[in-house]
Amino acid sequence: MENLLGLLRIRVQRGINLAVRDSLSSSDPYVVVTFGEQKLKSRVVDNNLNPEWNDALTLSVKDLDVPITLRVYDKDILTSDDKMGDAEIDIKPYVECVRGGLENQPNGFEVKKIQPSETNCLAEESICVWEGGKIVQEMRLRLRNVECGEVVIQLEWIDLQGMAG
Repeated sequence: MENLLGLLRIRVQRGINLAVRDSLSSSDPYVVVTFGEQKLKSRVVDNNLNPEWNDALTLSVKDLDVPITLRVYDKDILTSDDKMGDAEIDIKPYVECVRGGLENQPNGFEVKKIQPSETNCLAEESICVWEGGKIVQEMRLRLRNVECGEVVIQLEWIDLQGMAG
């Protein structure tokens, strides 16, 4: 646990207009989040191009410069799983909000707005918001290396007592 800054909970909420990879004009999508040596996976949603996962994946954060990659796959039984796109998650703006020292704001208070750019995979503006005593950020990520598809996630920082974060 040396050099641990904290934990990052990524709630993989849903997919939007994902690519067709099965012969029946559908897919069986799941998400893999990779951060350094850590690799976490959502559950598979069968026959759905607009899946609702609502899976919480928690990563240990030691280095903010290590990229977090989200990859979507189509689960196959007889062959290897098909790629359905990927996105990189930039957590630096979110961590800046968390470290800003805000406390006791009203629910829905907008801390910071992050605009889509060539350096992030945002499909639309993303806002860091004070909710339930903490700052969360919902992101709608446009998938790369695929013909279509987006994934909606939410970030939540979990402080650990006595850690460097």
